[in-house]
Amino acid sequence: MRAIVLKEFQELRRDRRTLALLIVMPLLLLIIFGYAANFTVDHLTVAVYGSAAHDVTKLIDGNSKLKDHLNVVVTDAQGTKDDATTELRDDRADVAIYAETSSNTPGPEGSPAFTAEVLIDGSNLFAAQSAKTIFAQVQQQLAQQAAQAQEQAAQAAAQAQAQAAQGESGSGTGTSSSGSSQAPASAQQPPTLTVTTLFNPDLKTSWVMIPAIIGLILTFIGTIITSIGLVREREAGTLEQLAVMPLRAGAVVLGKITPYFLLACFDMALITVLGLLLFGVPFNGNPLIFIVGAALFLFVVLGLGVLISSVSRTTGQAIQLAFMVLLPQILLSGMIFPLSAMAAGVRWIGYLLPLTWFTMISQGVMIRGAGWDSLWFPLVILAIMAVVIFGLAVVRLSRSISPVKQPRQPEQTDAVQQRATEVA
Repeated sequence: MRAIVLKEFQELRRDRRTLALLIVMPLLLLIIFGYAANFTVDHLTVAVYGSAAHDVTKLIDGNSKLKDHLNVVVTDAQGTKDDATTELRDDRADVAIYAETSSNTPGPEGSPAFTAEVLIDGSNLFAAQSAKTIFAQVQQQLAQQAAQAQEQAAQAAAQAQAQAAQGESGSGTGTSSSGSSQAPASAQQPPTLTVTTLFNPDLKTSWVMIPAIIGLILTFIGTIITSIGLVREREAGTLEQLAVMPLRAGAVVLGKITPYFLLACFDMALITVLGLLLFGVPFNGNPLIFIVGAALFLFVVLGLGVLISSVSRTTGQAIQLAFMVLLPQILLSGMIFPLSAMAAGVRWIGYLLPLTWFTMISQGVMIRGAGWDSLWFPLVILAIMAVVIFGLAVVRLSRSISPVKQPRQPEQTDAVQQRATEVA
């Protein structure tokens, strides 16, 4: 038994990929679930528009609880409600507030009373839930202030009537006119607040998850299936046939990934249509943006699959590496845990993952109806990733094929010489 145990330890020491998986994966899971597994969004970005924008900003800054959770990034007194909606559609803020001065009646702390409409981006599910909770508490506080103002107004009116009655009984009609002329001071009116959730009014989880799941399926096909398919050819020895073909490495890579590219396109179309029909997920944007983003993302994940296959000698190694690439994409791309709730370091790791940018594109197009002007940056990032990763895949695959060519050249030379001798 001791010999068997020692033998297994020696096998583990030789299999560096399995050993790395046993050591790195627990550390990776610990870091991810320790710093990224958070569904609560404590800090929200807010854009304020309208004639009472500065009053809203003062109200937020003057309330310590609101100031801890709301970060005002835009204050535009000349902005319109359409500007507030555009701010959310372009994903530049979690909440947009459009406020107008409703009257000249002084409000709390001397500020003029105003009417504010809070617009919440429903495509950011957890941020929207936090925003609804925060502003529900604000509405409750304003309702209490309104009730207190009405009570104070009623008390002031009752006191005025009592004073007028005393004046009439004590001084006759002459004093009654002067007493009745003293009107009670107008009560302070708190601002009125309405909350509206845009793009996903019912905060349906399926509306947010389906666009991200499309990217996850493309990642699974491009990374795992592609790498396994190429490694099986290596195990079967058919890569030697590619070595003698008069093709460049780039053409070989394109030829190998084309079937997987077409299969992924079919799955993408199928999942998108089923999501629209079964779950009622909207498609509010330009389909061309979605197609371009999906094509760029496919080149990225297919390149990752080719890279994994070029460094793997067996199917098991390819599966191990593919899952090590896939797991961070699931947990750190914002598909499950919101990026804004992650620690800063982990969030930047998420920004290095291609699924993060495709999720931004798919959710922006399908749910918010975002256009080229707001999604150009994620598209550029995916294009850069596609060029870099696909280029590395071509170089790496050409190097992995070239060692196979060398042993065959002497064999071919000997065969030619032997045939020449026989002919002679």
